[in-house]
Amino acid sequence: MIDIILANASQFTQFTELGLSANALDLGFFQLKWYSLAYLAGILLGYWYLTKLVAQPGSPMARRHADDLIFWATLGIIIGGRLGYVFFYSPEILLEPVKILQVWKGGMSLHGGTIGVVLALWWTARREKLDFLRLCDYIACVIPFGLFFGRLANFVNGELWGRTTDVPWAIVFPMGGDVARHPSQLYEAGLEGILYFLILSLLFWKTDARYQPGKLVGAGLLVYGLSRFTVEFFREPDAQLTWLVEQSGFSMGQWLTVPMILLGAWLVYTAKGRRARVEPVAGDRSVA
Repeated sequence: MIDIILANASQFTQFTELGLSANALDLGFFQLKWYSLAYLAGILLGYWYLTKLVAQPGSPMARRHADDLIFWATLGIIIGGRLGYVFFYSPEILLEPVKILQVWKGGMSLHGGTIGVVLALWWTARREKLDFLRLCDYIACVIPFGLFFGRLANFVNGELWGRTTDVPWAIVFPMGGDVARHPSQLYEAGLEGILYFLILSLLFWKTDARYQPGKLVGAGLLVYGLSRFTVEFFREPDAQLTWLVEQSGFSMGQWLTVPMILLGAWLVYTAKGRRARVEPVAGDRSVA
């Protein structure tokens, strides 16, 4: 099959024909990367949406808490994402610690970023004496902005492409060899970004899920975990960990989603039992 795909690679869309560049702006002495703009767009839109959520009755935090939280969460994304990449995918970087700081050379882990955000939430909840699980519920609703733009940036960069295939929409990526591959970055943008946002928005605005601590973050973990686990079947495994795929049949990305899926299912299943009267920190109406 691979020989056939290789022989017919010229029949598929060439990434170079799309006219995309990793640089949104290139002045020679200064380059502005799409990846940087993706992070910025995800954070700013996420913050804007969070202000809309906390303005609703029964919010677990006030606007000032949201302002502080976005700062700490951003640090959590950057620090956690980088350290997660080092520990999960490229531990050899630890032999030259200075390379950990070279974020501009690539290498961020979404799982590590998730851990960083959770720690930021825990710190904010403890410092401000807020309900940690309900904070997680609200932050879970804004996560898809970053996921969506991040995956689009991966596509524009021509990185993290999929496995070889002969589907009509396959693309030949320059760094992926002379074979057609799944544009798995777009699959992830659709599932982890758009689908995730639609499901959690429906739960937040059309049900009482936000009054059941853990239900929204649990649903988010389930949607992301199942989406990522599925897309990994189409995504090229990380080169550093091909042995894991060969030995187990599953990639590191899939193994890391298993705890997410199990935790998400438990949070959703037990959420109704945590339902309690909620007095608002923001808004002007009590919530029973």
